[in-house]
Amino acid sequence: MMNRLSSKEKRKRILVGITGASGSLYGYTLIRALHQLGIETHVIATEMGEKVMQFECGVKMEELKEYATIHSNRNLFASVASGSFQTDGMVIVPCSMNTLGAIANGVGDTLLSRAASVVMKEKRNFIIVPREAPFHLIHLRNMTSLAEAGVCIMPASPGFYHKPTEIWELANFMVARILDMLGIDHSLLERWGEKA
Repeated sequence: MMNRLSSKEKRKRILVGITGASGSLYGYTLIRALHQLGIETHVIATEMGEKVMQFECGVKMEELKEYATIHSNRNLFASVASGSFQTDGMVIVPCSMNTLGAIANGVGDTLLSRAASVVMKEKRNFIIVPREAPFHLIHLRNMTSLAEAGVCIMPASPGFYHKPTEIWELANFMVARILDMLGIDHSLLERWGEKA
């Protein structure tokens, strides 16, 4: 007889995708927050995602191994390419319009787009954080297709009611909203009408 963890004992497992859109700080902050919360995290970055992360944050993908399992975007044999690899959700943050368009149109030629397709077909929690402005009609149509397929589209637009004074507070705001959508308890920010 197999030993199975109950749903309360099972450790959460989240996939994080990072693309070449500006806003790598959001992805980096999310990965660190998931690690601090004890959540098993798997990361897939596009080639441009790696370059932008290093340019904007001064962080190389190698350094993220401290917080997560890193998968090559070229490795379609990776565990996360299969629906039998159970996850509690996926977040692509930041998400370029190129990656968003590929996913919206069913293109699965990279590990990131294949993993996204798997999460969608398995009806798992999926959040895309697009980082582009302004949107043109094709961007909006692609986002509409994904929303109709059950994907949460959460633009990187932090609020200001918590009166941020530092950039990291803006990043924490977005990461807190992402964690809320994933059903993960956290204390990254004081909730409106509540004392921390």
